[in-house]
Amino acid sequence: MSTRKRSGSGSKWPLKEKVVQMYECFFKGEDPTKTNPNFWDELFLLKPKVSQLEAEIQKLNLEQLLQLKDNIHTLFHQCVETLSHGHHIRVVYALQTLCALIDAIYKKTCGVSGFDIINTLMGFDQAELRMQGLMDHLNNFLSGEFPSSLKTLCLKLLLVLVTGTENVSQNTLLEYVMINSVFESLIQLLFNPQSRAAHGHDAVLLLTLLVNYRKYEAANPYIVKLSILDDELALNGYGQVITASLSEFCHQFAAQHQENHSAGWLSSLTNMVGSMFVSEEGGARTQQIRANNAVLVALYEGVHLNRNFITTLAHTQTDGSLPPSPSNTLAAHTTPPSDSSVQLPAFDVMAEPSNLLVTFFQYCSIVMQDTKCESSMNSVKLCFLILTCISEDQYANSLMHDANLTFKVLLHRLPMRHRKVTPDRTSPSQPLAATLLDLLVEFIMSHMMKKLPMELYLLCVGVAHRLICYQKRCRVRLTYQWKEVWSSLISLLKFLVNNENHLARKMNIFHLAVQVVNIFNLFITYGDTFLPSPGSYDELYYELIRMQHVFEDLYSMALRYSSTDGDLKENALKLTSCLSNVRAIINHFSPKIEAWLTNQSLSTPSEDQILEVVRKNYDSLTLKLQDSLDTYERYTEKPRHAQFFTAMVRSVVNDTRQSIDFASMDLQSILHEFSSIS
Repeated sequence: MSTRKRSGSGSKWPLKEKVVQMYECFFKGEDPTKTNPNFWDELFLLKPKVSQLEAEIQKLNLEQLLQLKDNIHTLFHQCVETLSHGHHIRVVYALQTLCALIDAIYKKTCGVSGFDIINTLMGFDQAELRMQGLMDHLNNFLSGEFPSSLKTLCLKLLLVLVTGTENVSQNTLLEYVMINSVFESLIQLLFNPQSRAAHGHDAVLLLTLLVNYRKYEAANPYIVKLSILDDELALNGYGQVITASLSEFCHQFAAQHQENHSAGWLSSLTNMVGSMFVSEEGGARTQQIRANNAVLVALYEGVHLNRNFITTLAHTQTDGSLPPSPSNTLAAHTTPPSDSSVQLPAFDVMAEPSNLLVTFFQYCSIVMQDTKCESSMNSVKLCFLILTCISEDQYANSLMHDANLTFKVLLHRLPMRHRKVTPDRTSPSQPLAATLLDLLVEFIMSHMMKKLPMELYLLCVGVAHRLICYQKRCRVRLTYQWKEVWSSLISLLKFLVNNENHLARKMNIFHLAVQVVNIFNLFITYGDTFLPSPGSYDELYYELIRMQHVFEDLYSMALRYSSTDGDLKENALKLTSCLSNVRAIINHFSPKIEAWLTNQSLSTPSEDQILEVVRKNYDSLTLKLQDSLDTYERYTEKPRHAQFFTAMVRSVVNDTRQSIDFASMDLQSILHEFSSIS
């Protein structure tokens, strides 16, 4: 064995560790058992040097790697065989070696077209047998009475397998994970608070990624099993993992917000100026939001696939069983307060009754503040797609509109020039449908900009439309300040008209305008069946009359485009038709109000006086009955959003792959866990 001397010294370099020598021998293509019959027994008694194993594989070119197939097959086989060994430490080291081997082969062959990882790792003829053996061992470890650290390592190995390729659907190894399902084992981890706290995040993440394997191409058993899962404990556990991650982020945001507010006017001024630029803090928050996209996709899959999961959305969580979210996901960019005198609020889920919807609405209010970059836009879109699924569901709507099921929700608002934002703006205790409307109004009012996020506005208005359709269909009279909704929608229409020259060249503003006007038509035609009082219906007419110039300008704009041959002609024509009842109301009441003012010798009437004129002249108003106001196109993922979710899952895969740590293990704690169980 070669050794080297230090310069100017007679002493020698320390000898290489034995495990490193074994790796070097093995990856030279030699059969190590010829010179050492106990090679495999010795290898799995030595702590793996993950970095060295990966380095040996990285040194090889593809041709050399293929020439070493037989040795790699043997190593894979020996690792799997060792998982049944009675010596606990051998099992742990075999799992860790498997993680390193598979991860290194994936990295080495990343981007190489036509390279077959199955043949390289196991060989085609033995692949099915090897993978069945591996998956059997993993299921046994995950579902049996084994140490938490061993379960953690099993989950890391599964994550290595699932995130091996950027596009999860191109990962051929996952065919064996489809055949030999780990669904039940992952679900079992979500049952009790202890295993959920330790492994819930990884279990939910794995389920989410496995659900997305070739979901548009073939039958996926994980989709089928998740869609029919009806175990309340498991579904609650699934929801609590999501709630924990989102809650921690919301808490960190609120604490930082309070710290900045407590620092006084100088901090406020700095924040106001700083928000105009891409700051380090903003970049860190974007990264944290992106890190939470994994649990958002999990929430989406739960809501989208499983009707039973809807029942957990409003399940009150005050039992203290929320699992902690992993620090590498959420707290990587969190810095402690610079002023130790600032007392940050303690995170206490017992303070107010909470549930997944409460937490999700609060999370949305933070995420929706930023639509500047593509990553942020994607996170906001994902939130709106989840809200779309929720607002279409009959049972979710019954929960959100239940007057006896009220919550206080802290909704954060974007600082803007024309309004002063007070910290910790908690809504009154109200049904969650009212809070959701508050959230939608806030989005509408705070994103009217030259670079209008059209798709997000369509989704936002679509959620509002679905809520109102439910109220109309079920005759639910939600106690709410509807004037907030009407004012925000009119402001949006006004913005579209004022910025027509800029916006109409880039997007179909008439499609959005039609959606908005049809919400008004719903109120006009059916409002008496679901508005909380006759006075609310009067206020609707007052708002339409008061802001009549907006609707007249909108009609004029639509008329112009409908008389020209262009891409927007059809939608412009549709808008002119949609505006017929709004214009009828304006044309009917305006002369009567003018006549009354003349008769009373008044120039500026009060709101009450105009409302009185409106009430007296309802009978002579003629409106058209418009069809299909309370219908909408049901949400479907494919084909419209398939590409979006493929990209979103790809982002989650990349982020997850970078955060998997299977190299660092506390050997003493692992041995202690084994001894305490046995």
